[in-house]
Amino acid sequence: MRKMHELNKKEKDKCVIVVVCDKISDDKERKIDEICRLAESTDLEVACVFSQNIREFNKATVIGKGKLEEIAEYIENCEEEIDIVVVDYMLTGSQMKNISQALGVRVIDRVGLIIDIFALRAQSAEAKLQVKYAQNRYLLPRLADIKGSSGRYGGAGVGMRGPGETKLELDRRKLEKEMEILRKEIASVKKRREVTRREREKTGVKRIAIVGYTNAGKSTLINALTRENIYAEDKYFATLDTTSRKVFLGEGRSAVITDTVGFITDLPHELVDAFSSTLEEAKDADLILHVVDPNQKGKNGESYFEKNIEVTNKVLNDIKATEKRIVVYNKADLLKERFEITKNEIFVSARKKEGLEELKKMIVEELFEE
Repeated sequence: MRKMHELNKKEKDKCVIVVVCDKISDDKERKIDEICRLAESTDLEVACVFSQNIREFNKATVIGKGKLEEIAEYIENCEEEIDIVVVDYMLTGSQMKNISQALGVRVIDRVGLIIDIFALRAQSAEAKLQVKYAQNRYLLPRLADIKGSSGRYGGAGVGMRGPGETKLELDRRKLEKEMEILRKEIASVKKRREVTRREREKTGVKRIAIVGYTNAGKSTLINALTRENIYAEDKYFATLDTTSRKVFLGEGRSAVITDTVGFITDLPHELVDAFSSTLEEAKDADLILHVVDPNQKGKNGESYFEKNIEVTNKVLNDIKATEKRIVVYNKADLLKERFEITKNEIFVSARKKEGLEELKKMIVEELFEE
């Protein structure tokens, strides 16, 4: 006999994913793998994936008429009901509305999906403020189309969830007023963070920031280095909250190590702006541990962790973060074959606590030895 909670458990919403490649440099397999992982991280079940290489841009729907008809036919004939279509592209409100009308189901774009994951993961008051502001910035220019879409968007479900299970506001004047309040609250949080940072500077405590592509194992590495128990899960953006802990490095030396939000290709600018205070932890650090999962591969077996390194480095360089960086190849226990690494790189397994003492020695050399 099944337990009652199993009987009442809601099935996951089914989605169709549409991957759009508009650049010659686009790696289709990588894009498919990433958007599928993102969808699964927001508790969607992927029923089917379509892709299209765009040569002639369609202003109304981005993707071509023939591809739309192909997707519509699949949705109509699918044995399972499709709840939502995820388009791996940044859409305008009118484009979302047009695609939704052509397919007969709700549509969400890549940006909305990532923001929705952030809404699900936000735990602290600060993270909720930042996510709420990002959602409002995203909704504001799309409001008329979302409200005028025959109820397909509604006020709930993937893409419409607020942090802490709050309902998103769909009134322009209320949205603008709320954004102004949120701006002031985020500015206040930023000031408090700056005061705390200055106090830390006075004590002379060295600061380390852990950065990296989402799901590379940053929180697991902090737990292993500090013997703490920070939440970690095998999902994209499993935790958004900035977490600082003391790490002991031997011979009376220690430092404060801080986790930061994970990076991803084309991180929505709404989120970059909203999480600027979090990224400042990386900007002002004395040393950066750049955590990389070298096992990340597409369905065709092609490795693409190098691209993840490139994405993270671009963000770090944009915010003018320190050049003192150690690249930490995590999950090394899962590697079939190790590759050649340079002076400021190291293989570790945070889960199995392998290579940590050597990593600590490298940290000491960077922070305390000239």
